[in-house]
Amino acid sequence: MSMIASTKRRFDIPALLAWFIIAMAAIALFSPVFSPDFAITEVPRLAICLVLLAILGVRYELGFMRNQIGDLILGLVAAAAAWLLIDTAGRHVGDAALGFWALTAATWASAWLFIERLANWKGMSPLASRLIDLAIPALFGATILVLWQLIVTGAGVPKVLLPAPSEIWLRLTTSVPILWADFQQTFMKAVLIGYVMGCGAGFIIAILVDRVPFLRRGLLPVGNLVSALPIIGVAPIMVMWFGFDWPSKAAVVIIMTFFPMLVNTVSGLAASDAMQRDLMRTYAANYWQTLFKLRLPMAMPFIFNALKINSTLALIGAIVAEFFGTPIVGMGFRISTEVGRMNVDMVWAEIAVAALAGSLFYGLIALAERAVTFWHPSQRG
Repeated sequence: MSMIASTKRRFDIPALLAWFIIAMAAIALFSPVFSPDFAITEVPRLAICLVLLAILGVRYELGFMRNQIGDLILGLVAAAAAWLLIDTAGRHVGDAALGFWALTAATWASAWLFIERLANWKGMSPLASRLIDLAIPALFGATILVLWQLIVTGAGVPKVLLPAPSEIWLRLTTSVPILWADFQQTFMKAVLIGYVMGCGAGFIIAILVDRVPFLRRGLLPVGNLVSALPIIGVAPIMVMWFGFDWPSKAAVVIIMTFFPMLVNTVSGLAASDAMQRDLMRTYAANYWQTLFKLRLPMAMPFIFNALKINSTLALIGAIVAEFFGTPIVGMGFRISTEVGRMNVDMVWAEIAVAALAGSLFYGLIALAERAVTFWHPSQRG
């Protein structure tokens, strides 16, 4: 029993993180923080950061305030240390030395420790638990952005290779009209229209395939062939057929979203077992009554799986299709143009808008899935 307790103690991640914070603070204390030879005592902001992180690590390791209030203090210290590091790194771009990187590592460990503690909070109300579930990925994303900012600024990475998040944010806020026009062209027109038409066509054909066995043998192999077509080969053909505006991009989206919806819907319609279908026959239900009362509800998890897959495929397809001919507007057009001009911050701004739009689109479909398939085991709890 003592050996088991000793093993658990040895691999206690929060305790290891606390010791790591203390070790990094010690390294930062005796190492230069900026070139050529800036000690931490010569940079008041980083001295404050060092003291906060050292107190945090010692406090946790000694067991003081290991409760929710202490965890909140832990989060505030991590946020304050990150702000101090970012503010100071902006004044010494490209001059970071060992001490600065040690403080960066300690700040990252403190953020990890805070998220670890936050994930273990128990006895919360349903609303508070839901808010914590949303806060954990948001804090994790913020930690990545902070690390990105510190590494790019501290190491002096050229903007053309990788701009800092602050530069991307500046471009986002100063280029709203351009980004909005690109979003309307790519997402509001090509993606949404192609998504609805592709998923709708896949769903209707799946019903026909289920109803007519001949179509199952004839259409599914053809659909498999179409799904294997490379997008970089299909996109130029669609541009020649439908022109340079959004209809050609919507056509590419239709091709990309049709087959996943077809296959998933056909699989979902076969999900009901023989006993359930026999029960419907004992009630004298015809094909359409069985379809709407039994088989389509059973197929909903499969259908929503296809809708979620297609939500990302549609955006990727529309953006890639814009590389092969488009008016002077659109996310794909802007990315290809600004890369040629070395405006990499604008490229990242477009990527950020596309990622946000795709994530929100996926989230809306996931919410609809929870409302429609609340009875399914995957949605319980």
